[in-house]
Amino acid sequence: MFNVSHYNGDKEKDYPLVIKQLDALLDGETDIIANLSNASALLNQFLDNVNWVGFYLLKEEELVLGPFQGLPACVRIKIGKGVCGTAVSEETTQLVMDVNQFPGHIACDAASQSEIVVPIRKDGRIFGVLDIDSPSTYRFDEIDKKYLEEFVATLEKFI
Repeated sequence: MFNVSHYNGDKEKDYPLVIKQLDALLDGETDIIANLSNASALLNQFLDNVNWVGFYLLKEEELVLGPFQGLPACVRIKIGKGVCGTAVSEETTQLVMDVNQFPGHIACDAASQSEIVVPIRKDGRIFGVLDIDSPSTYRFDEIDKKYLEEFVATLEKFI
């Protein structure tokens, strides 16, 4: 059973807690879709001021929509296109303070104003991405980047 935690608003203390929750939540489960579904639900419950939290999975040289929380989204994204496709092609986290300034941004939800995308690896290769959108510019910072990369590293143990 999962109990909702109340976070204190200090990212440096709250992120490690949510990462521990992820580890406990996924422990013993081997189904990738179930684990990605619970990971997106956990982040959606934890993060404030976000309008989309989910995953895109790499399939046959394009990203395909996976489990998520939020409005319906773009189903397929080509590698190198948009923030998600750029994260895959560059194999690095993309921290976008203002999506309107990102060349080629794909607007699945017109309300999204900032975005962070973290690549996920399996067996040393890109497996997909964690994508999080916010309706506010400058929502994500280096602290979010650091801990969301740690969140993904924990998730990678279960995919």
